[in-house]
Amino acid sequence: MKIAIIETGIPPEGLDRAHGTYPDMFRAMLAPYFPDLETTDHPVYEGADLPALDAAEGFLITGSPAGVYEDHDWIEPLATFIRDTIAAEKPVAGICFGHQIMAHALGGTVRKSDKGWGAGIHTYEMIDTAPFMTGEALPRIACAVSHQDQVIEAPADSVRLGGSPFCPNGILSYAGGKGLSFQMHPEFTHEFALALMELRSDRIPDDVRALARPGLAHGSDRETIARWIASFFKPTYLSREPDHG
Repeated sequence: MKIAIIETGIPPEGLDRAHGTYPDMFRAMLAPYFPDLETTDHPVYEGADLPALDAAEGFLITGSPAGVYEDHDWIEPLATFIRDTIAAEKPVAGICFGHQIMAHALGGTVRKSDKGWGAGIHTYEMIDTAPFMTGEALPRIACAVSHQDQVIEAPADSVRLGGSPFCPNGILSYAGGKGLSFQMHPEFTHEFALALMELRSDRIPDDVRALARPGLAHGSDRETIARWIASFFKPTYLSREPDHG
C-alpha cells in the first residue's frame, strides 16, 4: 500500500524530537494494518510540490497551525488537488486542518468557531455509517482534538457521519465515499496531545486545559479510527486485524 502524506505543518517548538513529525505519527498509526506500507512525504507548507495523482494509491492530509482562510500560496493549489483527486476517484483523507480544507475545497465553510478551543478527548455521536466502519457498530467515539477552527457548513454532497454539540461536523464523507475527513486526531498519542495543549497555554484558556487533562489520562477510540482509515484506503483490509508485533 502506497500513501502520499501531504504535510501541511510541523509540531511546534521541537515536539517532533520527542514525538516525531506528523507523517511519522501517521506511519505509526497505519503500519499495523499495512505490513507493506510505503509512504512519501510532501511538505507543501514549505514549498514542496503536490504528488501526482498516479504516484500513490491514496492521499492523506495532515493537521496544520494554518487556517484555510489564510493567505498562504499552497492552500488553494491543495484545494484544487483535493477536487482533482476526488474526480479521479482516488481515496483522500484529511485530519484536523486536512478535514477543514477538504470541506473548504468541496464547497463547505470553515472559520474560527465562536465556541472557542477544543482540546483533550472529545466524544462524537455517530450519526450515520459507511462501509469502512469495520467491527462492532459504535454509538459514539472518543479521541483527541486540538482546534479552534471548524467546518461551520458542510459541503452539499457530503454525509455527516459524526459530531457533537461543540463540533457538529466532526466526521464527513464526500462524493459517495471517495473522501473522508475527521476533526479528531487519531494519530496523536495522549502524551503528545497533552504536551501540545500545555505548549499552547497562551492560546488555550486555563479552564479548557483543566477540563481536558483528566480525559488524556484514560483510553480513547483512536485505534478504532485508525482501523477505519486503513479500511477506507484499502477495502481488502476490512477484515484484517492489526499486527502490533
